[in-house]
Amino acid sequence: MNIASPIVNSLSDFDELILKQGGDLSKRLQKHRLESFPPNAKKTLRSFSLAEAAGYLGISAGHLKNLSLEGKGPEPALTTTGRRSYTAEQMLSMRHYLDKHGRADLKKYVPHRRGDEHLQIISVVNFKGGSGKTTTTAHLAQHLALTGHRVLAIDLDPQASLSALHGFQPEIDKDDSLYEALRYDSDKKPLSQLIKPTNFPGLHIVPAALELQEFEYDTPLILAEKGTRAMGQVFFTRLDAALSEVAHDYDVVVLDCPPQLGYLTLTALSSSTSVLITVHPQMLDVMSMCQFLLMLGEILNPIKRGGGNMNLDWFRYLVTRYEPGDAPQSQMVHFMRSMFRDFVLKAEMLKSTAISDAGITKQSLYEVERNQMTRSTYDRAIESLTAVNGEITSLIHQAWGRS
Repeated sequence: MNIASPIVNSLSDFDELILKQGGDLSKRLQKHRLESFPPNAKKTLRSFSLAEAAGYLGISAGHLKNLSLEGKGPEPALTTTGRRSYTAEQMLSMRHYLDKHGRADLKKYVPHRRGDEHLQIISVVNFKGGSGKTTTTAHLAQHLALTGHRVLAIDLDPQASLSALHGFQPEIDKDDSLYEALRYDSDKKPLSQLIKPTNFPGLHIVPAALELQEFEYDTPLILAEKGTRAMGQVFFTRLDAALSEVAHDYDVVVLDCPPQLGYLTLTALSSSTSVLITVHPQMLDVMSMCQFLLMLGEILNPIKRGGGNMNLDWFRYLVTRYEPGDAPQSQMVHFMRSMFRDFVLKAEMLKSTAISDAGITKQSLYEVERNQMTRSTYDRAIESLTAVNGEITSLIHQAWGRS
C-alpha cells in the first residue's frame, strides 16, 4: 500500500501541500453536500407540537387548543390521533391574531420594538475557541425568532461555523460576507445586498467567508495612512453605518465574533448595545478569559475616544458546556458567581450530547425532533436553552424599558 510521505522538505513544499489538501477537502465536502443536500434544495424546518407552539407564543397549551377547536387563527396540522402541530409560519400568524383579538392592555404577543426602542446589537465573544460561542449565538438567534422577534445574525468568524449551521457553506456557495459592507474602497456594497433568509421565519443571516480576514489586513494600513485621529470616521463607526440601512427591519442583531481580539471583534464591540461573554468553567478557559478582559479593558478607552459607541445596556458572562456533576467545574462556577455576582447569567448552558449530536447533521436543537433522541436528554438540553435564552430575552426587553 502506497502512503504519501507526510515529510515536508521546505516552506515552499508546505505551502503547496496545504493548498492541495485544502482543495481536496473542499471538493470532498462539496461532493458530500451534493449527495445529502442537492443544489436546488433549501433547508427546511420541522413543525412544532401544540405544547411547543404554546410555549413560544407565551400562552397555555389549553388556550391554544381551544383557539384551534373554535377555528380561530391558523389551522394546525392534525394527526389521526388528534395531535396538533404548527409550522413556524403559523406560529407567527397566530401571534398577530392574538395581538389583534386579545385585550388591548395585554397586546404583547408580537414583541417588535416600537417608538424610541433602539436596535439591540449583541456581540457574543470569547478569546478562546471551544467555549460554545457559535452554539450560543445560533440558539439565541433562533429562539428570538421563534418568540416573534425580527433577528439578523451576522457571522464574523471566517471559519463560518454559524453560516454552515444555517445551510451556507462559503467554499461552495461563494456568498458575500460582511467584509463587502465594511471594506474601505469603492467596491463596498450595501448591507441589504448581503442578507440571506434562513429556514426560521423572522431570522436572516449575513454568512461569513474567508475574505473577512481581509478586514484584519486592510484596517491597520488604512489607519496608518489616515492617522489615529480619523479612527472614528473610518473604523469605529463602520458597522453602525452599515447597519443603519437595515436597522428598521430588525429588533435584534446578534454578532458571532471570531475567537480573537482583532479588528473584526473590535468593530463589533464598538457598535454593540450589549455583550455576552461565553465561559467554559475550567481553569485554562477562565485564565484565558482573564487575559481577554485585561486586553479588552486596555482597548475600550481608545474605542470610546475614537468615536465607538460602547454605551452598553448590559453585559453578562454565560457559563457554557457546564457539567454540574463535575466538582471542579462546580467550584469554578461558584468562584465566578462570587467574583462577578449579577454579571453572570443565572442560567447555565449545560453540556449535552443532544446539542452535539444535532450539530453533526448541521442542525440546532430547535430543528431536530424530540423522538430522534433520548427524550430525557433532549428535554434537559431544551430546558437549559430555554432558561438561558429566556433570561437574555428579558435583558433585551428591560433595555427597551419593558417590564
